[in-house]
Amino acid sequence: MESLKDKTAKGLLWGGFGNGMQQFLGLAAGIILGRLLSPDDYGLMAMILIFSLIANELQNSGFKVALTNLEAPTDRDYNSVFWFNILMGGTIYAILFFCAPLIADYYRRPELILLCRYAFLGFVFSSFGVVQSAYLFKRMKARQQAQANIMGTVVSVFVGVTMAWMGLGYWAIASQNIAYIAVNTLMLWHFSSWRPSFDIDFGPVRKMFRFSCKILFSGIFTILNANILNILLGRYFSAHLTGIYNQAYQWHSKCFYLIQGSVQVVAQPVFVDLGAERERQLKALRKFMRFISFLAFPMMFGLGLVSEEFILLTIKEKWLASAIIIKYLCISGAFVPLSYLLSNLIMSKGKSGVYMWSTVAFGIVQVLLMIGLHSYGLHTMVKAYVGITILWFFVWHRLAARYTGYKLLMMLVDVLPFALSAFVVMTFTYFVTSGITALWLLLLSRVVLAAVLYYAVRRMLHCEILGECMGFVLSRIKGKR
Repeated sequence: MESLKDKTAKGLLWGGFGNGMQQFLGLAAGIILGRLLSPDDYGLMAMILIFSLIANELQNSGFKVALTNLEAPTDRDYNSVFWFNILMGGTIYAILFFCAPLIADYYRRPELILLCRYAFLGFVFSSFGVVQSAYLFKRMKARQQAQANIMGTVVSVFVGVTMAWMGLGYWAIASQNIAYIAVNTLMLWHFSSWRPSFDIDFGPVRKMFRFSCKILFSGIFTILNANILNILLGRYFSAHLTGIYNQAYQWHSKCFYLIQGSVQVVAQPVFVDLGAERERQLKALRKFMRFISFLAFPMMFGLGLVSEEFILLTIKEKWLASAIIIKYLCISGAFVPLSYLLSNLIMSKGKSGVYMWSTVAFGIVQVLLMIGLHSYGLHTMVKAYVGITILWFFVWHRLAARYTGYKLLMMLVDVLPFALSAFVVMTFTYFVTSGITALWLLLLSRVVLAAVLYYAVRRMLHCEILGECMGFVLSRIKGKR
């Protein structure tokens, strides 16, 4: 019988591998698509992305989290949620199909009507995979989830790149998203042993709804929070400027999703399993916080350091305006996985109401701030977005501290050393390499020097999490011999 510690370690390993492969493939696809497509193509997709995300959240309705929080969900529970998702998926697609002209009118872009009706097919396909994903997630089957994600990514990259090369513009991005969802759903069915029956009973759904509806409401506001600038830029500015921002957001989010995705496959199940043991749960939380900080700050600050060289060498000068936006976003991006972890802890305590109201408050503050600042231009809006994201990390900490005893000083001890080390290393690297004029040499020297210096600094400071990571990797290598 595997211990919780072993399951967590394997989950982190497979979560990291799966997300690493996804982001690597996404990186390659992003470079190719960035060269083939225009900012307008990305801007049009960014305008309607929020509708797909909200529709998907409505269809999910928070039941994946609700199923995970059940101590021992039954076949009846899974079956009830499965058929509810199918019903919701079809209903919401029908509503959005007829609302497509209204969306096009809002952005004053008639071509969005057909694009909406096509792109929204994705969440119809995903409705068939929510329960299968929850089943694997509950059992911490990180390897199977990683394999499903990788297969979906491989096929979707092929579809997107092929269509972009054929000159199909924004249809390539929409098709890439649909292909990923369809293939990922098929693979989840392949790896999951659970199958639905036609004994349809919505009783379990009604019982879970009191908890899940708060997750649903929170999820909608989380989507609004992440996409507020796409909505406002598409309305008040142009598709071109929206595409410039969206390109920057995508590159910085690939970094923090790599870390967040590695942890999310195990964090909530671990917190649920340790719910009755406060000291062990706090210990696990602090280790997760140190692990995320150890990776997030150097990765995000490092991306900000090389953003201009990276953009110029990969997707060329037409996207150069995205580079400065990436620098801003990377500052707050380091805190996003930490906030996600703390919010997961709150949900594992059954405090979906607390999670919901914190998310809603964040959304309201952000929407009002962005609307108030839109006349000052994109850069001012992005800076405000960065500031409020960092501020809300401390709000999440304050809320999590109520249920765990995770005091502010503990959090600062866990997070601040990594943030300061990364900042000092990147600043030093910037000045040492600033005289290099060849772009490839500049990019390479900054990446190598920053990585070596950060490792040396953490090793010199006897970083415990570095030693544990190295020890785990070495033990896995020896175990395979």
